[in-house]
Amino acid sequence: MTRNYKRLIIIAVYLVIFFLVGLLIYQMTKPAPTCFDGKKNQREEGTDCGGPCAPCKKVFMAQPLAVAEKAFIYGGPGRYDVMTKISNPNSEYGSPDFSYEFILKDSSGKEIDRRSGKGFILPAETKYIIESNLEAVGPQEVEVIIASTEWAEFSNYEKPRLDIYNKRYNLISGGVGYSEAYGLLRNDSPFDFNFIKINVILRDSGKKPVALNSTDMRTVNSREQRDFRLLWPFSFPGEVEIVEMEAEADVYNSQNFIKQYLPGGKFQEY
Repeated sequence: MTRNYKRLIIIAVYLVIFFLVGLLIYQMTKPAPTCFDGKKNQREEGTDCGGPCAPCKKVFMAQPLAVAEKAFIYGGPGRYDVMTKISNPNSEYGSPDFSYEFILKDSSGKEIDRRSGKGFILPAETKYIIESNLEAVGPQEVEVIIASTEWAEFSNYEKPRLDIYNKRYNLISGGVGYSEAYGLLRNDSPFDFNFIKINVILRDSGKKPVALNSTDMRTVNSREQRDFRLLWPFSFPGEVEIVEMEAEADVYNSQNFIKQYLPGGKFQEY
């Protein structure tokens, strides 16, 4: 064995020793993995989620909410009411929270006024959204934008039965106001609700909306029925031939349940 060859072996041994010592120091001093280190480690299912960390955010293959109808309607001097009918094409996914915007525009497409809000919708549900008293003069169109939809997967859920009976509409011949609508809400669900919203759409013979209104009912117990009345203070163009009424309760909000009958206090699993 030559002298140079012995030197190479000694250098290699020292390099291996330095490497092992360095690796040992690194292993002893490296920071412990956490759920906030930006790395997929410690048996995480994704980066900093799953395993010992918080569950990973589920990716839903949901179709977007669809706008089936939109309209703006005279709501009094200098004011307009707006409505849209939206539908959820997903039979397994509902949305506990989405954003909407109504934008009133003039004939040149310029924005006159806008109103935004938050909504919810159940799987395969079609529902109305109504906003009142937008300030505008001579609007020509309304744009509806649905955005920021948060999805939730449903299983074994039951939509609460909130039925409306004895619907009727009539002009006021004497007293305050132009016209009024009546109905009887019956809560046929097993739940007592803190808050139920009722939307009313009046249509002419061509099914065109001619007036809108909405009201809230507080503390409606299971199997309870209660009358309600909505008033239109100003006259509006068009003859009312069709009276649509729908009631809704936010089942995503646990505070909306006065009593919760299901095991675990949950309305449904989603």
